[in-house]
Order: sequence, then C-alpha cells, then structure tokens
Amino acid sequence: MKAGRGLTVARMMELGQVSRSGFYRFDEEAPSGPDPDMELRDAIQRIALEWPSYGRPRITRELRRRGWTVNPKRVYRLMREDNLLCVRKRKFIVTTNSNHGRKVYPNLARGMVLTGVDQLWVADITYIRLREEFVFLAVILDAYSRRVIGWELARTLEDELTLAALRMALTRRLVQPGLVHHSDRGSQYASNDYTGLLQDSGIEISMSRKGNPWDNAACESFMKTLKYEEVHRNEYRNLAEARASIQVFLERVYNRKRLHSALGYVPPVEFEASLAVGNRKDAAARQLP
Repeated sequence: MKAGRGLTVARMMELGQVSRSGFYRFDEEAPSGPDPDMELRDAIQRIALEWPSYGRPRITRELRRRGWTVNPKRVYRLMREDNLLCVRKRKFIVTTNSNHGRKVYPNLARGMVLTGVDQLWVADITYIRLREEFVFLAVILDAYSRRVIGWELARTLEDELTLAALRMALTRRLVQPGLVHHSDRGSQYASNDYTGLLQDSGIEISMSRKGNPWDNAACESFMKTLKYEEVHRNEYRNLAEARASIQVFLERVYNRKRLHSALGYVPPVEFEASLAVGNRKDAAARQLP
C-alpha cells in the first residue's frame, strides 16, 4: 500500500519506529487473507506518526473527525496489538530562580472556578536545546481554552523575555475585569517592569507556592507537549530556525489542530470559536420578547 510520495506504509512505520504489524496479522505462518482492519490500522498509525503523544482517547476522537465510525475498545485493541500504547511519566524541570529579593504575590489561582476565557492567564518558561547552545521560551496560555496567547524565544533569561510574551498577549486579548495572571515565583515574573505592566493593565497577580510546580500544572503540561511533539522531534541549528519551527507549532499546530482532552477533544481555537457562537445565541435569546 502506498502512502504518498512513493513511500509504502511499511516504510513509514520503519522510519517512524512504529510496529509494522498493523498492516498484516501474522501467525506462525503466512497470512491466509487480507486483514479486515487494515484500513483502520493504517489510519491509526498515520495519526500516531503525526501525533506521537496521542493515546487511545485522542486517536479515537481524531478518527471520528476524519469520518471513521469507531468504538474506543476497538481502537484500544488495535493499538495494543500494534505496540502503539505507551505511558510517559510526568517530570518537572526548574528553569527559574525563585531565590531573589523581589516581591512575591499570593496564589490567587488556586481554587478558581473558570467560566470563560480571559479570566486566568498562566505563564511559564522552558529551555530549548539548539545544536550548540540553549535558548529559552516564555509562554502565556489562557487557562480556560488552553490557547497560547503570548510567547517569546530568546538566548537569555533576562526580564525582556517574559515582557515580550506578555506584550504579545496584551495585544491579542481584551483584559476582562478580574483577570488573574499566574506564574511561578521566578525573578522574571517578579520584576518591577513585569508586575508593573500587569498592574497598569488592570490584571491581578498570582504566584505559585514556593517549590510547588503543580500549582501551575496547566502550563507545565503544555511544556511537556511542546517538548515531546515539537522540540524532541527536531534538531535546530540556530535561534532563527528554532523560532520559525516553534512558531508554526504554537500558532498553526497546537492552537489550531491539536486535540485537547480538557476541551472535549477539539483544538483551542475551535473551542474558543464555539464559545463565541454560544454567547451570540444566548445574547439573541435574551433579546427575544
């Protein structure tokens, strides 16, 4: 079976280090006939190649979005037979220094019940390895829609890194009354310039408890996805190459294509669009006599 550009699916599985058993069901002898699940296995393995971190729930949802009528148990069985199930442990990496003399703020985000976008923004920093150096990525997510609304990539951890990401978020979103910005206690987020810009913009400041990265688990989870689905699959030669590739992942892939379990298995942009449609319908209903 061909898979585009002259490659067989078997060759794609070999290149992607994915089991080839999905295309034929072997016993101790040669197969007696075609596998009735061959086309579905093909579809599952193509999704697994495109989205290496997808488990059974996301792959099932993606199959349905592509027109398949499938049972989750059937998808699980085929993934198990084809060695496509994996479990990855969560791991947090500290990239910011909270041992500084700058003012820190209480955790306002803990216990918040979100009902819409632009109620809680979460921010974090991670490192990106290039061929000969490390660079740093600062991101801001909307905690309700999980959409990346601001980001910056730079060679240093100076305050301008996080400030640039915040400025991007402020140009893209409307600050709602009561909006909370949550981060760790890193010096970049506690700088006078950063906290001053938040306060001048009417945004409340919230910071994680010391030594507790799980207080910012949504952003940490995003960073894990970024590393597994983008960074670890590429070898960036320089900052410009990393910026171009990461921009495509953040703006076109993560925000617009990647299915998010917390959003009912739709991408963040699609989720926000559905909220806007629902709000317009509610407003129209309220105007009816």
